[in-house]
Amino acid sequence: MTTPAIQLMNNLRTGNSTAPRLTWYGPEGERVELSGRVLDNWVAKTSNLLQDELDAEPGMKISLALPPHWKTMVWALAAWQLGLETVLDGPGADFLVTADPDRLNGNTAGQEPAGQTYDAVIAVALPALAMRWPGELTGGCLDYAAEVRLHGDVFLAHADPDPLARAISGSDGREHRQQDLLEGFAASHDEGVRLHIPAADGLEAALSNALGAWKQDGSVVITHPDVQLTDKLLAAERIHGS
Repeated sequence: MTTPAIQLMNNLRTGNSTAPRLTWYGPEGERVELSGRVLDNWVAKTSNLLQDELDAEPGMKISLALPPHWKTMVWALAAWQLGLETVLDGPGADFLVTADPDRLNGNTAGQEPAGQTYDAVIAVALPALAMRWPGELTGGCLDYAAEVRLHGDVFLAHADPDPLARAISGSDGREHRQQDLLEGFAASHDEGVRLHIPAADGLEAALSNALGAWKQDGSVVITHPDVQLTDKLLAAERIHGS
């Protein structure tokens, strides 16, 4: 059984797959560009890590404690492809994906100060060239950078996601099901848009806008809050549409 997230990944993988789909501008001149094929590759590897190593199943919840970033987009797409619910704020998740594992108090279940426990905690090093987490990881945290490359480039689900299961809850309180992800949650954008997404606008806005752009066969450019949006950058990235 297919869902909009699965169909989206198929479209990114097969339709003009060498065209840029996700570009990231980070601090200190960092720039990462992923074509549809490369984006799908990262998403497949991450989905396989969740399914094969962490025993994730459709309907489980994953907390994305990450800033708007290209790796965060990968994690969200992987979660939805697998049929997981992404949690952007609040307790109650099975898995925690974080760029700040030091805030955990170190037990193997990944217990937070408020008492929340997780089946697994995954530490994500945000620098593009990071091959592993910089430093020690305690309490059983999984090192995403070191582990993800070990997984396959093609994702084959062990179980079909439920189209009626929740995919994400918006800050406005609306619950969006897997089958409605690209209709209710995704923002409306022009066909073929090359969309600028400021990370400063927050993760929910970044996810909604990226999904809306990809739905329209477009692409996105995400900029870190420290990156100045100059005319030169706008022209170089051919940002257009809305």
